[in-house]
Amino acid sequence: MKNVVLAAAVAVCAPVAFGQVADPVQQTETELLNIDVRARAEWQGLWHDSDMDDANSGFEGKYLMMRLDGQIIPGLTYSWRQRFNKSVVDGNFFDATDWITIDYATRGWSFSAGKQVVAIGGWEYDRNPVDLYGTSVFWQNVPCYQFGVSAAYNFTPSDRLLFQVSQSMWHSSGNRNMYGYNLMYSGSHGPWSALYSVNLTEYAKGRYISYISLGNRVASGPFCFELDFMNRAASHQTFLFRDVSVIGDLSWAPDDRWKIHAKMTYDVNRTHTDADRCVAAGTELTMAGAGIEFMPLKKRRTSLRLHAACYYAWGRNANPDDLMQTKSTLLSVGVSWDMNLLRLKRKN
Repeated sequence: MKNVVLAAAVAVCAPVAFGQVADPVQQTETELLNIDVRARAEWQGLWHDSDMDDANSGFEGKYLMMRLDGQIIPGLTYSWRQRFNKSVVDGNFFDATDWITIDYATRGWSFSAGKQVVAIGGWEYDRNPVDLYGTSVFWQNVPCYQFGVSAAYNFTPSDRLLFQVSQSMWHSSGNRNMYGYNLMYSGSHGPWSALYSVNLTEYAKGRYISYISLGNRVASGPFCFELDFMNRAASHQTFLFRDVSVIGDLSWAPDDRWKIHAKMTYDVNRTHTDADRCVAAGTELTMAGAGIEFMPLKKRRTSLRLHAACYYAWGRNANPDDLMQTKSTLLSVGVSWDMNLLRLKRKN
């Protein structure tokens, strides 16, 4: 019965490729299935000009997500991440699915289909949301998980180019026939790593907004500095520097148990169009803050992390529904933990 249950789990649950690792006797192992659950709970306090926002303050479960990864045959893999704390619209189960993909890799090429992360550059955008405590206006509003197809080629062991056609991030239930076209480069050379992209997204039928996103990371010893720059533009507006986001993050990890970071974001939209659905026209908001993480346990299959972070924003946010407005202070104190529920391997 146990073998039947495990076989059914492999058949039903489906996700991302895992490589092979040699053991001391030259055997290799292929990971057939890995099921991991991450959770984060915290006390959050939000003040607007010294007045506490009771609707966004107090204890809360911030994230609860399950991820499954595995292999069907060599080269053919799958990945699925489900968000249990994310609401669905019109009973659509996939609204709470971050991604569910089938992937095939061969001779430097890889092909993927399903619900995917829209290929936009930048390190804040790339990071798992459970690892973020204060974010840019762009990040707060971008619907970054969409159905699509992609192809990528590793033209060196450290450089990769990906092209993706996805459903538009701004499609609606009344018009799903809208698309985005994304070209992203990822590379790593010594201490420098990059996530660059150019993107063309349909925000209304036959109308497009373009992104140029440049994400740079420099890591040296315990220090890591990330700097993201994104420029957005549509027809009939000045292309450069009118609608941008800039994110800087400096972290210091003296050992595996501690990490301290300082972060600053700047979002501005000086255009007079409705093309940018993430950073509304009239916005010029700056946020700065810092945080600390402590990991008392460092195990291979489970982990525990405590955090405290505080951020302050000033300027103007033209979207009144966003969490951070002018003279807003956000305080977060909480705990995150990983639960590796199952790992199946096959010796080759």
